[in-house]
Amino acid sequence: MSDYILRFFAGGIAVTAFAAIGDVLRPKSFAGLFAAAPSIALATLLLTIADKGSAYVALEARSMIPGAVALAAYSFAACQLLKRFSLHASTATLVAFSVWLVVAFSLAFLWFGAP
Repeated sequence: MSDYILRFFAGGIAVTAFAAIGDVLRPKSFAGLFAAAPSIALATLLLTIADKGSAYVALEARSMIPGAVALAAYSFAACQLLKRFSLHASTATLVAFSVWLVVAFSLAFLWFGAP
C-alpha cells in the first residue's frame, strides 16, 4: 500500500513541475505535452530504482526512447493531417496512430534487434 502512496505523491509532484514548465512555454499547446507523459515516466522510473535497481531502470529508460521518437512522429503527422488536409480528428488520429506504430516498432527492431 505504501508503494501506491509513494507513486501518488511522486507522480503528483512531477505532474505539477512539468505543468509549471508547460505553462511558461509558448504556445500553450505545449502545456499538455509537458504535463503528463514525461512526469509519469520519470516518477515510475524513480520508484522502480528503489524496487528493482538501476540496471533494470536503465533498460526500461532505454526502451522508452523509440516510443518518444514515435510520439514526435505521431504529433507531426496528426498536425499535418488536421491542418494541411483538414481531416476529421478521429480519422487523423487513426492515421497518425499507424505512423506511431510503424515508427515505434521499426526503431525498436533496429535498436534491440528481432525478439
